[in-house]
Amino acid sequence: MCVLVVLLAATGIAILELVREQTGTPGFLVGLGLALLPVPPLMAAFRWLGRAAPAPWPQLLFCFGWGACTAALIAILANSFATQWIAAATADPSGADQLGSVAIAPVVEESVKAAALLLVFVFRRRQFTGPADGFVVAGFTATGFAFTENILYLGNAFGEDVTAGTGVLDSVTAATFFVRIVLSPFAHPLFTVLTGLGFGAAAVSARRARRTGLPLLGLALAMGLHALWNSSSQLGAYGFYVVYGSVMVPVFGLLVGLAVRIRRRRLRAVSAELSVYAAAGWLGSAEVPALASMPARSLARSLARRSGGRAAGRAVALYEADAAALALLRNRARRGPVEEPDFAGRERELLHSLWMRRATAGPALARAAVMEELLPPWFDPLAPGRVPPATPAGVPAPRRWDPTGRAPISRDTVGRDRAGRDPVGRDPVGTDARRSAPWTPARPADPSSNRPCALPGGDGVR
Repeated sequence: MCVLVVLLAATGIAILELVREQTGTPGFLVGLGLALLPVPPLMAAFRWLGRAAPAPWPQLLFCFGWGACTAALIAILANSFATQWIAAATADPSGADQLGSVAIAPVVEESVKAAALLLVFVFRRRQFTGPADGFVVAGFTATGFAFTENILYLGNAFGEDVTAGTGVLDSVTAATFFVRIVLSPFAHPLFTVLTGLGFGAAAVSARRARRTGLPLLGLALAMGLHALWNSSSQLGAYGFYVVYGSVMVPVFGLLVGLAVRIRRRRLRAVSAELSVYAAAGWLGSAEVPALASMPARSLARSLARRSGGRAAGRAVALYEADAAALALLRNRARRGPVEEPDFAGRERELLHSLWMRRATAGPALARAAVMEELLPPWFDPLAPGRVPPATPAGVPAPRRWDPTGRAPISRDTVGRDRAGRDPVGRDPVGTDARRSAPWTPARPADPSSNRPCALPGGDGVR
């Protein structure tokens, strides 16, 4: 980690100075300001896709930094060297530029961007669980690369306009901004996402040949689409618009549809797999629909922050992330062809993390499920005296909360009455989220605290 941080810092300083030298200080500042505009929407879009099981922010920021600093620096130096070598060998500078943009740049740029995906795939394998993760990691990496490249193009265009004294509307800067920021801000993410999908498919493949071949196939498709895009300016006066309308837009629409479908499948998997743990007693029945709904998750975090402060809100966010990771872990182990070598250990780790935050997150999620109307009118999962179901096969037995306020105790050690009911008779998170007491402020709690948060109370009205 230290080596990577130092590498990113060194390449970041080098690429900033290199771009500033090529564009000049005024051009650099103008290009920086304009290139920043598409970055937040693109990052928000890819983050939205991964919200079902969010990746850690440090990992995403590393990918963005790799694309903006390391990948951009390597690509600029390699492309310049290759173009100069071709020009010297053929004595045709214009031909060397065209060949470099079509044949050299796509190979170099997609390869250096794919290096970030490979690092995450190898060293953070636990967070790389399928196509959605490949989608997100590739998107952040390519967004960073496009950011630096846009600074260079827009800064050079501004320098040309200053030298020629061109007006704003007729300037090269305006044309470059329209093409790169308005029409095609998704170009680089579109290319690299193909590589990310290859890595994501490899993550759920059991065959060694597929684990090697699928990323290479995705990389080859990214290079081919990138080369086609770069060659559009050489296909005549309308070549750019033909390639943009007949290739880029349809592929973009296809990948957007695929992203939405992947997100929905993840949420369905979260709902199905967490139902098993809810049946075993690890989760409240009302928590499952809330964890499978992004609006309910957001509402639960808001409720927790309102009653317990930022610490409680973060505890709920971590609870949601761990629950989604647990669901996807079980889904892969149950359905996927890839064996999970440490499934039991990882499952135990996630269950422990959930249990430590459940007193804070459980009531917030249950209340959010009620407020979002995710439960049928007759459904009352936290009603006292409810008979706990038997633990499903393959799921460890949970602990039950001691009603006296002491430490959690094992459910297996709790006696039962003649009717077979658990004498605790209630869910560990409290009695009933529907009929909570009037709201009273709660002190901020540590994220790992077991102290429940007082939530904005309701009067029981749905």
